[in-house]
Amino acid sequence: MAASTANVDEITAQLEDCLSKCGFEVSPLKVGWYNSLLPASFHLAYPDDTLAVVVLSTPSMFEQAFLPFMEERGYQGLSDPIDQCVKHRVSSAVSQCFPGQEVDVRYDYELLPSRKPKFLAQTAAHVSGAAFYYQKSDVIDQPWDEKKMFGVCVHPKFGGWFAIRALLVFGGVPVGSEMAQPVPPDCVPSREGRIQLLEGFNFHWQDWSYRNIVHPVQTYSQKQRDYFATPPAQRFALLKSWGFLPKDNDQPESTLDTQSQVNGHG
Repeated sequence: MAASTANVDEITAQLEDCLSKCGFEVSPLKVGWYNSLLPASFHLAYPDDTLAVVVLSTPSMFEQAFLPFMEERGYQGLSDPIDQCVKHRVSSAVSQCFPGQEVDVRYDYELLPSRKPKFLAQTAAHVSGAAFYYQKSDVIDQPWDEKKMFGVCVHPKFGGWFAIRALLVFGGVPVGSEMAQPVPPDCVPSREGRIQLLEGFNFHWQDWSYRNIVHPVQTYSQKQRDYFATPPAQRFALLKSWGFLPKDNDQPESTLDTQSQVNGHG
């Protein structure tokens, strides 16, 4: 029997209760909405009516989740500290909210053996209604000819000052037809604005300007900007200068985030 929207609301509320205080947002979707936009090679292997939830980090995640995580736990192994923090917070929320229930948790930094990402983060955010995924095809009379242009999500409240972190698939929770697919807010409706956004993201992403394509209610703190502006290989030294030391004596290896532009990491 399919879950009702009341069950969906309950699941979403439970996650929000655990994650919102850590600077995360959650938005539900159906697997079929996601799969319908992608070629078969990227499909999630679940029935179309399966419930999934996308998890976003807001600007406050750095201070509310990451820095406390570093104070409490420090480095664990050689992976990226932000990824460690997100995995800890999300997995803890899933264990607390849904004990004994099978939840397929996929993180934005994880790759399949084929080297494809475990999920396409921006597509998931778009179909959930959490953020609008602007792509080259959304621009009329494109000025770039055959040039490759990466797409980027814009959040209605935070602009580009957010990241898509995880997808939770509730394999045993089918959702009924009463759950209607939301339309993501079109924050950048003009052709000129979309050109500005895509060119800013593709050609000038390091100056942060594309993130302000809409007036955000909150942006990254200066400390957070310093962290993400620091090359991954140098972040260990930065964290050490802030007083955060690894739990073992090994310096973490640099983890180059190859999916950063595609998945909105950082």
